[in-house]
Amino acid sequence: MEISNFWFYTIMIVVILHIVVGFAYLLYKLSPKKDKKDNKIDQNDSF
Repeated sequence: MEISNFWFYTIMIVVILHIVVGFAYLLYKLSPKKDKKDNKIDQNDSF
């Protein structure tokens, strides 16, 4: 049984989108944040 082109492309699109979304999520989570909350945490740690 040969897989049809429709299902092959559908599965490939889902896999590629999954990888792209996961990579974007990792970049978002690992990016440094310049936020007021971070400054408050740093000031509280200096006690």
